[in-house]
Amino acid sequence: MSRTGKRKKIQTKKYLLGIIILLVVGITAVVGLGMWKQRNLKKKTENTVYTHTDKKKTSGTVTYEGKDYEYNDHLSNFLFMGIDKREIVETTKGQANAGQADAIFLISWDRVEHKMSMVSIPRDTMTEIEVFDQNGDSLGKTKDHINLAYAYGDGKNVSCDLMKQAVSNLLYGLPIQGYCSINMDGIPILVESVGGITVTIPNDSLAERNPEWTKGANVGLTAENVEEFVRYRNTEKGQSAIERLERQIAFLEAYGKKAEELYGGNSSLVIQLYEKLNDYMVTNIGTDQFVKILKDFSTDTDRETWSIPGEGVSEAEFDEYHINDQELYKMIIQHFYREVE
Repeated sequence: MSRTGKRKKIQTKKYLLGIIILLVVGITAVVGLGMWKQRNLKKKTENTVYTHTDKKKTSGTVTYEGKDYEYNDHLSNFLFMGIDKREIVETTKGQANAGQADAIFLISWDRVEHKMSMVSIPRDTMTEIEVFDQNGDSLGKTKDHINLAYAYGDGKNVSCDLMKQAVSNLLYGLPIQGYCSINMDGIPILVESVGGITVTIPNDSLAERNPEWTKGANVGLTAENVEEFVRYRNTEKGQSAIERLERQIAFLEAYGKKAEELYGGNSSLVIQLYEKLNDYMVTNIGTDQFVKILKDFSTDTDRETWSIPGEGVSEAEFDEYHINDQELYKMIIQHFYREVE
């Protein structure tokens, strides 16, 4: 199938959304976990160096490097997206107003151990996404940039569902119990709600914009300057989205520390933030679970952050991120499965 999710090539520097707030949603519902637990992970490529179990799907186990593992059903996984609605996206369905998911994170919450981990997914990750014709009828799946999956929806729940399917497929069918997308206008509200944050700049990708924003510098972010920090990238430079992703992760870590100080023991403040963001986000999560997620996030100071393994490739027209299937499978076993005793 030919490429269907076309984006206009921008010749000048521009701003793109690059933030996702992982503190705004969460659910404890585990309906579907038991069903998914009975599914075996399937390797995407034929050249595999590890084996899978030949047991029936009802066994709920997979075999990796000679050992049996079962899915950790204490986990609930949530997809968080930052949406750019300013860049026009051309798709066969013509949903130009839907926008793209330019920041993509998966949060895994251990409801028993009260631990959190965060997986960052590059926007240019090449994977299977579902595409549609002008009538909204599915044309099946094709390999394309994962962030374009959002553009084939309605800019609301349908778009979120399409992204959830694409991410789950990328992660070998991992169950995702909830989602939240937040658009660019919600970014200043996040920072304003905590009175600003201090972040350590992870790279020099902003030095051309501000000579004080160099690698290793500690800078204060406010409602006035946070958008530039989390959204800017130089599209004339290959793989600039990867550098921006590093800044987004630094922002989230700094925001989490500040949120711990303010929200850790005050659920009413969490509810106020949720209500302020309501006009800028699409989610299938309720306020009660929002409070629970934020509580565990703010108290888990040892939370783990990791990225989808792979490498950036600069093509003639668009940047691409090619995943390392073997390493990704290994990390999924490590983070989402437990060895069978």
